[in-house]
Amino acid sequence: MSSSEDHSTSHIVQSLLANLAIAAGKGVVAFLTGSGALLAETLHSAADCGNQLLLLLGVNRARKKPDASHPLGYGRSLYFWSFLVALLLFSGGGVFSIYEGIHKLGHPEPVEKVHLGLGILGFSLLIEGGATLSNIREMNKRRGQKPFFQYLKDTKDSDLVVVFGENAAASLGLILASLALTAAWLTHDPKWDAIGSIAIGVVLVAVAVFLAVEIMSLLIGESADPEVEVAVRQVVAAHPKIDRVLHVITVQQGPGEVLVCVKVSFYDGVTTNEVCAAINEFEASLRHRRSDVRWCFVEPDIPRTAQVA
Repeated sequence: MSSSEDHSTSHIVQSLLANLAIAAGKGVVAFLTGSGALLAETLHSAADCGNQLLLLLGVNRARKKPDASHPLGYGRSLYFWSFLVALLLFSGGGVFSIYEGIHKLGHPEPVEKVHLGLGILGFSLLIEGGATLSNIREMNKRRGQKPFFQYLKDTKDSDLVVVFGENAAASLGLILASLALTAAWLTHDPKWDAIGSIAIGVVLVAVAVFLAVEIMSLLIGESADPEVEVAVRQVVAAHPKIDRVLHVITVQQGPGEVLVCVKVSFYDGVTTNEVCAAINEFEASLRHRRSDVRWCFVEPDIPRTAQVA
């Protein structure tokens, strides 16, 4: 993506609509069956709806134009809202599901109308699984040749990773809930249902911790993809008046927004006007190669060896 303005929200809206339908269905069936695992899944889907609204808010905030108070724009606001979603997934989804499962272990209640529960879980799994596959297809488009799990660690599109994490966790949670409900029905022991709720909570906590760690790195200022620095060095190497790169810093300011600060040296005999023209040419060439470079600051300098001499 070239900038935050091009940042699509279709994957967020798709997941929001899916979770609204799933939460309503799960809630009704959880009430009818008395299943703790289904209640945990209902709360998870309801929390996901709120999380996706927060992500939409974050994308909208990230699109704001730079102003006097935020001269580099608002791109990182998406990372803040994504981090908040990870915290809510941890507390509102994972911790509560574990608590509910522990409570049900101490006070087991019989599970009723299991066929309804398994029906809604199967229906939900179709929707959640479809949303997860859609997220995977989108990530496959963006990751290129990079391995899938490496892309999850390296990507700067926090909202897509959060939505994928939610949907993948939900799909796994639905499978666990189905197994727990089936075990409770076959053994006539409601404790299996409680164990299912705890297992779902553990999955949500693990996913939330992974997301929080990855997004925190972006929030505090992570370097851009290594390909950006490679492009900087290639542009410098191709320029007839710029000698070499002395130092380069890249910072990911938001999805599709990169800040580049580079210090370069020039060949002897280059005039001030030629330096200014070369810097302008360098910036234009770099942006042509990397449309995600939104800010570029170039400082001319001389190598340390020359300074010492």
